[in-house]
Amino acid sequence: MHDVAILSDFRYPGGTSASIAAEVYAQAEAALSTVLVHVPSPHQPRTLPFSPRISDLLRDGVATLARDDDEIECKLLLVRQPRIFTEDLAALPRIRAERTVMVINQPPGDAGNPFRYYDFAAVRDRVHRYFGPRVEWAPISSQVRDQVRQVEPDAGLADADWHEIIDVAHWWRDRDGFVGDLPVIGRHGRADPVKWPLDPDEILRAYPPSSSFRVRVLGGGEIAVRRLGHKPDNWDVVPFGAESPEEFLRTIDFFVYFHDPDLVEAFGRTILEAMASGVPVIIGEHFRPTFADAALYGRPADVPALVNELYADPARYRAVASRAREFAEQRYGHQSHLTRLATYGIRPRISPPTASAATGKPATTRRVLMVSDNGAGMGHLSRLMAIARRLPDDHTAVIATQSYAASVAHGEGFLTEYIPSRKVLQAAHPRWTALLRDRLAHLIDLHEPAVVAVDCLPHAGIVEAVRDHPGLIWVWVRRAMWQRGVGADWITEGKVFDHVLEPGEFAAVVDEGPTVADRPNAVQVEPITFLDESELLTREAARAELDLDDRPAALLQLGAGNINDISSPAARICQHLTGRGFQLVLAESTIATTPLPRIAGAKVVKLYPVSRYLRAFDLAVSAAGYNSFHEQIGFGIPTVFLPNAATRLDDQVGRARFAAATGVALTVEDPSTGELEEVLDQATRPEVRAGLAHRCRELAFENGGGAAAAWLSGLRARRHGG
Repeated sequence: MHDVAILSDFRYPGGTSASIAAEVYAQAEAALSTVLVHVPSPHQPRTLPFSPRISDLLRDGVATLARDDDEIECKLLLVRQPRIFTEDLAALPRIRAERTVMVINQPPGDAGNPFRYYDFAAVRDRVHRYFGPRVEWAPISSQVRDQVRQVEPDAGLADADWHEIIDVAHWWRDRDGFVGDLPVIGRHGRADPVKWPLDPDEILRAYPPSSSFRVRVLGGGEIAVRRLGHKPDNWDVVPFGAESPEEFLRTIDFFVYFHDPDLVEAFGRTILEAMASGVPVIIGEHFRPTFADAALYGRPADVPALVNELYADPARYRAVASRAREFAEQRYGHQSHLTRLATYGIRPRISPPTASAATGKPATTRRVLMVSDNGAGMGHLSRLMAIARRLPDDHTAVIATQSYAASVAHGEGFLTEYIPSRKVLQAAHPRWTALLRDRLAHLIDLHEPAVVAVDCLPHAGIVEAVRDHPGLIWVWVRRAMWQRGVGADWITEGKVFDHVLEPGEFAAVVDEGPTVADRPNAVQVEPITFLDESELLTREAARAELDLDDRPAALLQLGAGNINDISSPAARICQHLTGRGFQLVLAESTIATTPLPRIAGAKVVKLYPVSRYLRAFDLAVSAAGYNSFHEQIGFGIPTVFLPNAATRLDDQVGRARFAAATGVALTVEDPSTGELEEVLDQATRPEVRAGLAHRCRELAFENGGGAAAAWLSGLRARRHGG
């Protein structure tokens, strides 16, 4: 179930694609999922590629692109660009949506031809035939609303406009002064004749051919030149796409926009972009319903005087720019979009950064990018999420993981980026190194973190990313308890990090791996678990949710099954414990590639985190991976550990042996022998389980997740304060 599906033709080069991209990024900041459904418009050339804005957001992983044969479920379907439906669709996408909104981002026509672009009634009939009669029709501005009313007085339109939005923090740049010694007037937009005044004299009044001004035009300038019959000497005409709008707006002092008098401008996104960038705008009075007092209004003939007045008064210039930026943030910022999504029952899973009124940049929120390996289980990802959920309110975590469980992180409310692993891509090491380095560079550029915390081995791609971004604080979250004699080279590679954070290890005193010698260089905390004990369900509530009766209950949790075969021991354990009167719950990992065997009388569940339900159980039979090991001991659950001896780096055998030696758990090292049944027989005795639980309480430890989060959040002061 996606939060939002957006159906459109993603090849539009102008405002349509910019608007879609802005909404997708706002949704991603709030950890909402978006799927894009491409439907070609009949009036677009077939060979036209996707807009670069759409390609960028797909590359950045903030939305997914649906395939033609996908069946899509979503809470809200947004349909953009009515002209797609001027003809019958060749194939109707299969979409089931709780609510559907048709965003009318283009009017049917203009003053001279009210049906120039499409017949509103015909488009409405098709849309209702495809998506049902309950589609909501939302114009993007009062101008579009009025034009629709002119051609269809009884059109059932939504009460509120589906207005454009913009990320002011992305566009805003502080300006130390004017661009040069002369005022620079400019405008940008796609090349369309209706975007310019018809009268050449009006063009020259708005963009004066005078040595007292410079004029820069990005996109469409050739249309004005043809209309004038020449290019004025003080004009700099830049082809559409040669500069990004963000870069272009930094090269002008004033944004001036006038167009064909018959044009009904749907919104004026380029005007909003200029406001967000700190450039005062001069526009026609008909835009006042959209931009209120944030713009300067007049006719083309008024432009020179308005420009000279502000250029001569820098304080007033700054006041106009600041007022426009504040207006853009309050009326059209990302929060306005999240607020309207909430009216459709779609609420942010995380709070996006707030903006400073002075600069438009995030005022207090610092982002931490947390990078996890794919791993055989969920240890890497769970540790990072355990830290992330305890960060202070002024910090936001972005999870970037190679794990199949990326959807689990998203479900827990984190803004999540998926990085396909080398195994998934079947890539050679050199290609994988380049891909990982470039992917991390994209994510750093996109999310602008202050700290990057990496819970995986320092592969070459990560090491190169660290060296490419020396201005960031890089932390290696390095679990201890490695196999003896394995991984010393990784310790050397890890010297590239600024800091090493070592989650605590209950069995640290028997650790013989290479991290031990480097431990004095690491910051150590108590063992980290995803939940605190206070967050566990009560025994009654957990049993009710799992539909368990009054008999003793055992949890079987042998890991993902991605390294060793767990089928045979699982079946034997179930058979033995059910024969001793236990009801069995088999926890199937969210990333398991082989389903657990279905055994009569045993319930299979796929839950995260399983630890939330631990109080429901009288006994656990578990692998000895870092997470489950510390959860079961930390929460006092009587446990039989079956360590996985096939792990490449993690010393589960040493961990389980120590648990048995200290009396907090029982251990079976070779479940292929009769030892399995012998130990299970011990574990079914109530007095043995009571003894294990008591010993766990005697050797209890705190959850180190909070301490790790506090340390990470203070790294700026630590690094710059020496």
